[in-house]
Amino acid sequence: MSSLSYSPPDKEEEVVWMEKEALVKEEEEEKDVTIQKQVEGEAVTVKEEEKDAFRVKEEEDVTVKEEEDAVFGVKEEEEEMTVTLKKEEEEEEETGYLGPVSQSHLKASNGSNDELSHKMLLENRALINTREQHHDADKEEKSLSTSERLIKHRQRPTGKKLHRCSDCGKSYSRSDSLQLHLRIHTGENSHCCSDCGKRFTSSADLKKHLRIHTGEKPYGCDQCGKSFTRSSNLKAHQRIHTAEKPHSCDQCGKSFSSSSHLTTHQRTHTGEKPHHCFDCGKSYSRSDSLKVHQRIHTGEKPYSCFQCGKSCNNTNSLKTHQRIHTGEKPYNCDQCGKGFTDTSSLKTHQRIHTGDKPYSCSDCGKSFSKSSTLQSHQRIHTGEKPYSCSDCGKTFSKLYTLQSHQRIHTGEKPYSCDQCGKSFVTSSHLTIHQRTHTGEKPYSCDQCGKRYSDKRALIKHQKVHT
Repeated sequence: MSSLSYSPPDKEEEVVWMEKEALVKEEEEEKDVTIQKQVEGEAVTVKEEEKDAFRVKEEEDVTVKEEEDAVFGVKEEEEEMTVTLKKEEEEEEETGYLGPVSQSHLKASNGSNDELSHKMLLENRALINTREQHHDADKEEKSLSTSERLIKHRQRPTGKKLHRCSDCGKSYSRSDSLQLHLRIHTGENSHCCSDCGKRFTSSADLKKHLRIHTGEKPYGCDQCGKSFTRSSNLKAHQRIHTAEKPHSCDQCGKSFSSSSHLTTHQRTHTGEKPHHCFDCGKSYSRSDSLKVHQRIHTGEKPYSCFQCGKSCNNTNSLKTHQRIHTGEKPYNCDQCGKGFTDTSSLKTHQRIHTGDKPYSCSDCGKSFSKSSTLQSHQRIHTGEKPYSCSDCGKTFSKLYTLQSHQRIHTGEKPYSCDQCGKSFVTSSHLTIHQRTHTGEKPYSCDQCGKRYSDKRALIKHQKVHT
């Protein structure tokens, strides 16, 4: 390290030094006050900057960047000052000369002022350390607030489902949603409907349920005006208008407008039937199918025909029945063109062409194309005749036989021929009659080949051969 040369002061300079020594002591006292004010001023400035930073939170990124740049500049100045002071200490030890400490203080060079100069040096260092402490505290506070914001940001929903149910494996993005889901497994239903007593796991589900009693349907379709109790039902309905079917089966590729419809469809592949009847044990893949079935046991028939008053236990049965009045037969056989009011009747009819008879009697082995026909047949073996006429007391093994019989008392003939207008008590009688117009003779004798339009006529003929 290079050392500065030292020249003793002349007499005039000594006089000047003696005159200024008194001023140095006064400035020392003033300096103490000035340093204290500077320290307090730094603290006040930091506090005001904190308030300003809070008021302009939306400009925080820009402000922090500018403050960091400014702090970096201050740090460089402080490092330069520290290096200068260090050099001056070393020079003092080698030459006895104390270099310039601050622009606001006098220079000292002899031993009598070493103590004063050293004190001024320490106080300048204390001021620097105080500023560094304020800077570090301010930086630490900003770092803390930034980390808190980061934690809050990480807590925001990201679409990731991090909370997983250990019972069924279903995942949720929020822990409170998982806690609500767990009530399904624990059976906790703390929210009770005051109208019907039904219980629910959440207040939101109870609120939706209450709309059944109030009739409230706050979600309306802007295209057709139809209203719904739930927004999810409205969204699913609107896909009818848009033809959107976003949910696809991964096995057969069939698409559906709602995830619930897809889930129900997938049970056709898996064979799952999770809905069980407590009365007879029969199982169903859909809950609404179970509800319809249970009406067999309860006898409930809530849907009535406005033309004849007949009641049905489900809407599909009512629609099928109403086609008797309208004459609509939308389901046609692709082999003979015959029309039917419902798909089940069409399937049963098609077994005539295929010869399929999947229902067999365990007593005699006779097979039938319809399960209802098998049940009626089995009453021949049991002798059961559960249907009785309220007018004459006559009993029957088949319901439709009773209904046909009762028309004798009422004189009703609901089945009319569209060619000649003749009316009949039963549909089977009408069918036999229509063969006189068409010339159809579906029944043939297996011994002589003679054909007949009526099965009863064939049976009578076969007695000739016996």
